[in-house]
Amino acid sequence: MSQQWKVAEAKEQFSSVVRQAEDEPQEILNRDRLVAAVIDAESYRAFEEWRQARSSPLSETFAELRRIGAEERYTLPAARRRNRANPFARALSSAR
Repeated sequence: MSQQWKVAEAKEQFSSVVRQAEDEPQEILNRDRLVAAVIDAESYRAFEEWRQARSSPLSETFAELRRIGAEERYTLPAARRRNRANPFARALSSAR
């Protein structure tokens, strides 16, 4: 369980907060609401790697999917196109 500090306490005992963060996260509270956490450097690096991997641009994700599809010679079957009624277009043409 992580230790909790009020903001004023954390400011007064900052070195202690940092030292204890090496063993477990230190939560900083403002009016009983979690506003920050002090964690060890290794956990922070792991979080940053996860965050960057998770936030890769969508274009990179699609490029990777295309590469995998090409390697596996996968094709996505497309449904036959059909004309469907378009109520929006009909409303526009009748408004004229």
